[in-house]
This record gives sequence, structure tokens and C-alpha cells, in this order.
Amino acid sequence: MTSDNFSSDNRSINGNGANNLSRFLPPLPVFILQPLLNHIVKTVARRHPELFARLGDSCKKRYLIDPYNLPIFLLLQPDPDHPQLRIYNRGRNVPYDVFISGTFKTLLRMIDGQTDSDALFFNRQLKVTGNSEAVVALRNALDNMDATLAQDVASCFGPLSKPVRLLIDRIIKPGKTTL
Repeated sequence: MTSDNFSSDNRSINGNGANNLSRFLPPLPVFILQPLLNHIVKTVARRHPELFARLGDSCKKRYLIDPYNLPIFLLLQPDPDHPQLRIYNRGRNVPYDVFISGTFKTLLRMIDGQTDSDALFFNRQLKVTGNSEAVVALRNALDNMDATLAQDVASCFGPLSKPVRLLIDRIIKPGKTTL
């Protein structure tokens, strides 16, 4: 799924490549979203400790997730002792080990188990570079989950979990949105 094996010390993303409407939007107040992302990553980690076992040494890697049609990107560090999912506005340099990029809709469909990551990669809907071993470990860990991450994310919203799940379903439904 990847062609390069980069050193974790010298890779960073500037993030100026956003396209569509997002490049004209002002920076988001990411500090408002960060507590929610912290809650989501800790909830998923608590519910799925098997993910860390499947990741092995790759749980110490930094996965940059770039929904390139949004004005933000995410950095996932699935460390079992201190899992993190950080949000950044474009224009920041952030070191990473693995770079995963696609539209928001494509990435959401992938974590919901709606599509095959290999097919997305070979159809050029998903760009993946960086540490090959970490990429494969993450893909295998996600493929072997009984539940979907999208459902876990929705459940983090408590009484709003059903409307959030409906929103996710609306976004990932083929042909309905360009996100």
C-alpha cells in the first residue's frame, strides 16, 4: 500500500494543499474540537484494546490523516499508554511516520468498513506513504475489528449518538455529498 519508508525524524506536512472551498475558509478554532477528539480516541482505546496488540510496535508511530478537502488534518498516535488524536489547521509542519490522504468521505467510508483500503489505494482515491510496516499494521488492525470506528465515534456523543450516526451515514452514502 505504500512505496516509501521514511524516517520519522524528517517528514512533515505543510498542509497548504487543501483544495475546493476549504482553501478559502479561515482557520478553524481547533482548540474547541480537541477535547472532543481526546474523548473519542480514549473511548476507542478503552473499547478496543486489541487494536494495540495488532499494531505491535507500530502503536508508537505517528499517522497523519489528511482529509484534503477540509481545512484541517489529524495526527493519530495510537500509543496504548497515552493515545492521541490531534487536530491542526493547514499551514502547520507536523512530523509523521505515515501519511494517509483522501477526501473526508473516502476516509470516513474506510473507517466505517464501507470500502476496501487496498481498492481505494489502487484506484488512487487514497494516498498512503511512509512506514510500510506501520501502514499494514494499522490496516490489519482496523480490518479485524468486530465493530466500526465510525459507530464508536458516534457513540461518544452520548444522547446525540443517533443523530451523529445518521449524519455519518448520510455523508458516506454513495453519491449524496462531495465531502
